[in-house]
Amino acid sequence: MQFSDEKDQRISQLENENRTLQEKVNLLEHNVEVLTQAVLHAAKQRFGASSEKTPPIYGQCFLFGELIDGILNETENKVINIKEHKRPIRTKGDREKLIKALPHEVIECILNAEESMCGICGGELDIIGKKKVRSEMEYIPARLIMKDYVQYVYKCVDCGKNDTNPYDSIICAPVPAPVLTHSFASPSCVAWVMYQKYMMSVPLYRQEKDFKRMGVELKRDMIANWVIRSSEYWLKPIYEKMHEQLLKCSVIMSDETTWQVNHEVGKKASSKSYIWIHRSGNCEGPPIILYKYTSSRSGDHAKKFLEGFRSYHVSDAYSGYEKVEGITRCLCFSHLRRYYLDAIPLDSGKKEIPGSGGAIGRAYCDKLFRLERKWKEISPEERRKNRLIYSVPVLDAFFAWAENTFTNQYYLKKALGYTLNHKKYFTNFLLDGKIPLSNNLSEIAVKPVAITRKNSLFSDSPAGAEASATVFSIINTAAANNLDAYKYLEYLFRKLPNINFASNYSVLDEYLPWADKVQFECKITTAEPEINQKEESCSESA
Repeated sequence: MQFSDEKDQRISQLENENRTLQEKVNLLEHNVEVLTQAVLHAAKQRFGASSEKTPPIYGQCFLFGELIDGILNETENKVINIKEHKRPIRTKGDREKLIKALPHEVIECILNAEESMCGICGGELDIIGKKKVRSEMEYIPARLIMKDYVQYVYKCVDCGKNDTNPYDSIICAPVPAPVLTHSFASPSCVAWVMYQKYMMSVPLYRQEKDFKRMGVELKRDMIANWVIRSSEYWLKPIYEKMHEQLLKCSVIMSDETTWQVNHEVGKKASSKSYIWIHRSGNCEGPPIILYKYTSSRSGDHAKKFLEGFRSYHVSDAYSGYEKVEGITRCLCFSHLRRYYLDAIPLDSGKKEIPGSGGAIGRAYCDKLFRLERKWKEISPEERRKNRLIYSVPVLDAFFAWAENTFTNQYYLKKALGYTLNHKKYFTNFLLDGKIPLSNNLSEIAVKPVAITRKNSLFSDSPAGAEASATVFSIINTAAANNLDAYKYLEYLFRKLPNINFASNYSVLDEYLPWADKVQFECKITTAEPEINQKEESCSESA
């Protein structure tokens, strides 16, 4: 009897040990799968195509019990119809259209006096016709010149000669105010430096080399000083006017990205600072894109910048925006879609394994985006009505599926949690047809900062980072309003030093990117070509 009890105890002990070991094996297998998927997704993100487009197999989405026909009802023999590729046929005049905005200069190839004699009889050769042989696009490199401003002084010839006017009358000719006092920087030079760094992402040390090639050794610290001072004096007032206008919009979209600043008080040089992007929506009239440098990612910075704004705010789910008072938060479905994209398991060839929960969640997001594309050209009022009719059933089915889906897969669980934890914010786009479904416009506005950061690496001081954010704002808002960014910067540096806007702040409205005069002076246009004739000897002996 005792032997039997000991045997049962031993069996029970072995069963418990076996159960514990099996649980460990399951956990290890789960961890291996999670790490394998993480490596595959990282490899795909780094080396694969950057497109987030859904593969053709997931193109159809049926709801209410017939969910995702392309996923759940797959067959082994899949047929994908590939759209026929058609190449447009070149027509006569296509090449001329590409260069019609360029000024033209005619090079006449003629014979000189010695060559215009007949080689047979020695008689003089007469011109009997001419023909166009070819056209070439000539590149004229930039060059630097110094302009010396000489002020003339005038004196009245009659004043000072009699008792009626005993004093001499002396008048000085007006001189345009400089963009920077005690500096040889010109409006065009400062504008070019800013355009190169913040539009073309050419760092100052490369510009330093280019200036040396053109004959002047400008040090990068001097160029940086031009940018900081010019930004503070002339661009900051325009920035503040655009900020006032932005806060009047009904939709503001925000995002943020890292920026390194070397000499911040109380911080290491390698620590992270941030540049925030706040921009208007598509339905707000002239686009406004503003950048703001801050030393941290605290939501207090967003609260301060957006103080007074009382409408719809589109962003990701960053909790810092909860500190902004009076806004209605609307979250980005592109961010949500990426969570489900990461939850789709990959095979060893980094191809998606069909039929997963991640693919189903992505298909719901795709359905919403397809509906939005259909309503792209209609008014916000009509779009809101269509959303209430067609988007609401999709959302209801989406959230019901998310609530009833249970999984141990790490990334899918993370995606489902992100969906359900922010459900109220994901439905707020139904409140107004002006609210976009995604925050993609802000993410696009982040790209110039990211490219410049990659090339320039850092700002040396907070003043430089502040100037960078200001110039980014001016340049990208100008580009969004179809302005030549370089022309606009040069226009501001030429005009603003000569007006007293400190006493009349409203005069700056005439210099905003959407002002009529600015559009006339700086808008990107396709002008008719100018024709200049120039004679040049092109004889065979040359």
